[in-house]
Amino acid sequence: MTLIQLMLLAIIQGLTEFLPISSSAHLILVPWVTGAQDQGPLIDLMAHLGSLLAVMLYFRRDIGLMITGAIDLIARRPDTSASKLFLYVAIATPFALIAGAVLFIGGWTDIFRDPAVIGVTTIFFGLLLWISDRFFTNKGAVEDQGITTALWIGVAQMLAFIPGTSRSGITMTAARFLGVSRTEAARFSMLLSIPLLGALGGAALLELALEDKVANAPDIMDGLMVAALSAITAWLSIALLMKLVERIGFTPFVLYRLVMGAAILWFVWA
Repeated sequence: MTLIQLMLLAIIQGLTEFLPISSSAHLILVPWVTGAQDQGPLIDLMAHLGSLLAVMLYFRRDIGLMITGAIDLIARRPDTSASKLFLYVAIATPFALIAGAVLFIGGWTDIFRDPAVIGVTTIFFGLLLWISDRFFTNKGAVEDQGITTALWIGVAQMLAFIPGTSRSGITMTAARFLGVSRTEAARFSMLLSIPLLGALGGAALLELALEDKVANAPDIMDGLMVAALSAITAWLSIALLMKLVERIGFTPFVLYRLVMGAAILWFVWA
């Protein structure tokens, strides 16, 4: 892989991981559009590791609140807002972790890496996001509602392994369908990404350690460079997302998805 391709992948990962436009779809499409060699899932995972660092730094106060919530639960104070936030993130997390583990162990991570699939899912889930944002009311934060809301958001996150769906997009969509406000849907989605990105990053490091080319320094440095660039651009995209969602809503991302999906399908069929 060339240096330019690695930099492009890192920037795209960082910009798209937390925006509801599917980072995995963009990462898969880079070699398809440029004609370069597919970077494979390993570089994708290292890019996710950089995104994890960015979201943890950006939401460090919320992470501190969740730590307080864990302490509250241990002290048998389950009714505090902090304890509910920690509990609901914990409840919503296992579904995607199990689905990801099954795909990774079974060697099926590449099963949906098809531009035609990406085009269809990009449009379909973009329309779902628009419907959820346009026709459903705002009822506050996830922790103000109940365990059922967190459960459904966690179940919906399993769909994120289909490229074009978008992990952040499907969790925000589910939250909006359940009446969570725009900013709170975005916030909960970001916090929910932390354990999943941690698992993906751990899988990347494990794969690096087990690879036959582990002694090949350029390969390791490539992964570290991708992670660093991804972290910087991810921080910027999170800040952009929170401002746009608060002031405008999800419509700009829906329009982007419709245009992108239509362009992909046109190129595929052409």
